[in-house]
Amino acid sequence: MKTSFGKLPSGEETFLYSISRCGITATVSDFGATLVNVFVPDADGNVADVALGYDDAEGYLNGTCFLGAIVGRSANRIKGSAFSIDGRSYSLTPNENSNNLHSGPDFYHTRMWKVTDYSDFAISLHLDSPNGDQGYPGNASIDVTYSLDEKGGLHIAYDAVSDRDTIFNLTNHSYFNLAGQNNTAAAMDQLLMLPARTFAVADAESVPTGEMRSVEGTPMDFRTPKAIGRDINEDYEPLNLQGGYDHNFEVFCNPCAVVSDPVSGRIMAVYTDLPGIQFYAGNFLSGKGKGGVEYGKRSGIALETQYYPDSIHHPEWEQPVTKAGEKYHTETVYRFSN
Repeated sequence: MKTSFGKLPSGEETFLYSISRCGITATVSDFGATLVNVFVPDADGNVADVALGYDDAEGYLNGTCFLGAIVGRSANRIKGSAFSIDGRSYSLTPNENSNNLHSGPDFYHTRMWKVTDYSDFAISLHLDSPNGDQGYPGNASIDVTYSLDEKGGLHIAYDAVSDRDTIFNLTNHSYFNLAGQNNTAAAMDQLLMLPARTFAVADAESVPTGEMRSVEGTPMDFRTPKAIGRDINEDYEPLNLQGGYDHNFEVFCNPCAVVSDPVSGRIMAVYTDLPGIQFYAGNFLSGKGKGGVEYGKRSGIALETQYYPDSIHHPEWEQPVTKAGEKYHTETVYRFSN
């Protein structure tokens, strides 16, 4: 089903597309290729929207927390807003201290995408990103496909190609609350399991230092499921510097994360082919969302699959560089059950 999602200041109309399969419904807007809703039943069949978001395109245009956003060309932070590929230097726009965050300020999620394919349970959207866009080299052709499978999985597939060597590190920045997006107080009581053995230590500007530290004996250890909020206020430097959890964890197995809500029984498992997953506990969430719900601090969590932040400056890590003419492809699955 396709419905109006409001007009932009330019007068251009945006639309919301619904896909459904096996009891799960997701909605995606052509404004930003944004994931707007994910309706999931609990064990008793009660359906709730578990994704934070806004009621119309204007909310996403003015929002500052990247709710449901497709982020590119490169997610997360690049130190000093500059990088080199094959000896050539490129400059980005600083938008967080001296660093670049999520390739802004001209974000992909504030652009219109073209719907190229749409069915009952899948939608594909396309964006052309010209050479020099956001400071990145190469004319890039980018496609994102959302699809639902028969086992409760919401797949997000990313495909891209560029005519020059460039960075591709695309992700989705959805925030989830398995109790329902309107039950904000429940988010920190939900259980998280991250099998990661190490996490990327970051500095005061949330840029990785290069150290991958063991989670053993620290509040970062989620190898056994625990309430997200249990240790979030512990006096531990990595938590103090970031104001809570906002760290990239290694991915060495799948699922790479599992969230469960002990009240509703909803479960979300995350699968990816990427080397890292950014766990952000919504430490700076704010503003009104869908239905006028006030999204306060830590009212939802983001689990963003990606290359490690600032990996372009750490050659010892897997690199986000795609060669000219080569195809970039990655896929993440958010699998729901109860």
